[in-house]
Amino acid sequence: MSKKVAVIGLGLIGGSVALELKKRFEWTVFGVDASAENAKKALELGIIDEIAEFSVVKTVDVVVIAIPVNHAPQLALEVLDVVKSDALVFDVGSTKENICKKVVKHSKRVNFVAVHPIAGTEFSGPEAAIYNLFDGKVNIICDKELSSEQSIQKTMEIFDGLNMRTIFMDSKEHDKHIAYVSHLSHISSFMLGKTVLEIEKDEKNIFDMAGSGFESTVRLAKSSPKMWSPIFVGNKKNILTSLDGFIKNLQEFKELIENEDTEALKNSMSETNYIKEILNGIKK
Repeated sequence: MSKKVAVIGLGLIGGSVALELKKRFEWTVFGVDASAENAKKALELGIIDEIAEFSVVKTVDVVVIAIPVNHAPQLALEVLDVVKSDALVFDVGSTKENICKKVVKHSKRVNFVAVHPIAGTEFSGPEAAIYNLFDGKVNIICDKELSSEQSIQKTMEIFDGLNMRTIFMDSKEHDKHIAYVSHLSHISSFMLGKTVLEIEKDEKNIFDMAGSGFESTVRLAKSSPKMWSPIFVGNKKNILTSLDGFIKNLQEFKELIENEDTEALKNSMSETNYIKEILNGIKK
């Protein structure tokens, strides 16, 4: 059945969801963005069918919230205030506890589903939106029990159609685990890039000497600061805990090098090699 969808926020994730809903589902997609330039670009690129104002959420069947996580909770309330009684509303942010707490007492809480599709690139803006971004990736739905069966079913149909594997988690647990496997990765990449730029003033030397290892490790440092700053602050408690563990391991590794303890260095790295077994198992 043909549906009307409003996608609020037309960056990498919002734009890619819009593309998928247009191509795979053949739904009519209205794009809403605070930036007129982004909205215009999304229309030119065929990501959306029409540029719309916020009021369009009153008339559509599905609302996708894809804006920075510091603004998403309040927007979710405003959307739920005006959507149709049978409309589905879901967000795609990478922190879930704050938004779930914000909407928990809303009369239309059952219409809302807290979603985190684990997919992305280091690029941002409408130009970064791509088709097939979500294929084969994991999608997380949080606090499933607070959404209606109908809302969960609709959401599952969408993400099944995007060829994603969906798992369910508590929002608090989600934020705890994502701090380690995603947020810490971005912080370490940003800080590696910062450290190299501070030490190596000759940019030509960086590019001449940078191998594939450096390029892959620092890739995430190209990500949007506008998007990631609110994520780091929004998940502050969990990120600080993960940073404490990371800094502890860095300090211990530094001391092994200072002590020229080759055997202990080898053992430390060998133990860490086990992570490849875990990752290979997940990919199977």
